[in-house]
Amino acid sequence: MFRHSWLFGGITALPKTAAETIKLTKDKQREIPEPRFRLQDYVLILKPRVMSLVIFTAFTGLLLAPDTIDLRTALISIICIALGAGASGAINMWYDEDIDQVMKRTMSRPIPSGRMLPKDALLFGSVLAIGSVGIMAWFVNLMAATLLAITIHYYIFIYTIWLKRRTPQNIVIGGAAGAFPPMIGWAAATGEISLGSIALFAIIFFWTPPHSWALALFRRGDYEAAGVPMMPVVAGERATKSQILMYTAILLPATLVPVFSGICGALYGAVAIGIGIEFARRVWALWREDGITTAKPLFLYSILYLFLIFAAMIVDKAFFLPVI
Repeated sequence: MFRHSWLFGGITALPKTAAETIKLTKDKQREIPEPRFRLQDYVLILKPRVMSLVIFTAFTGLLLAPDTIDLRTALISIICIALGAGASGAINMWYDEDIDQVMKRTMSRPIPSGRMLPKDALLFGSVLAIGSVGIMAWFVNLMAATLLAITIHYYIFIYTIWLKRRTPQNIVIGGAAGAFPPMIGWAAATGEISLGSIALFAIIFFWTPPHSWALALFRRGDYEAAGVPMMPVVAGERATKSQILMYTAILLPATLVPVFSGICGALYGAVAIGIGIEFARRVWALWREDGITTAKPLFLYSILYLFLIFAAMIVDKAFFLPVI
């Protein structure tokens, strides 16, 4: 199905072909339930777990920004960022209907399970995308609205439609979409992009490959069945582990940039070093072992790790201790 090359553009799998064949077969074997309006399903297509992380990192960016922002504008900013993230998730589920029917972890979602029509998800996501950007531009500022629009378009067109089914570098390049929220929060407060917001962007950007590839290692069968060229499928376990190790080596110094740039103080620095050492230990254990038994624990820890990094920034803001 794939050539064994993990360089960008090094595979030639046709988008959707394999998954569409499986979908047609499955449709003949089962009766699709009648779609009906369920509020819970409209919440689920917004990917609430992803949205919660987006809200948290965006709030951190807004809080760390040097300029102050009134509560009303701050709330509007966070709501718009959340709705923009949800819009991206809904449109992503619309486009990925075929492969979601094949993958075990996604086949129970509202669209592949038949509880929602794909066109309803597309319409819902489109309305949220346009509305969130428009409200951000009207009530906050144009820079924050522009960054939000770029994020939505990047996730939908660059990652979901272009990269995800064509290259194992999909989450490296496409991961930029998930790194924008703290930058948007920062821009909501300041109206500009600065080195501080870029530093927050970089942390999430370099965190994404180890996090996503750890998941792909123990979910390899799902991606292979759906025809998605994730790194373990195309390049194998050893190459994937090496890539995780490489990006971790970049990530850990990147988490200390906020300290050296004066955004965060000694408290954050101590936490970042401590949890970074544990992250590195887990990555090293994965790289050394022959199998992938430590991949899932690494994936779960990576979620906690990112949460603790940004939580430490918030606490550090309240109890700032300068680095001597």
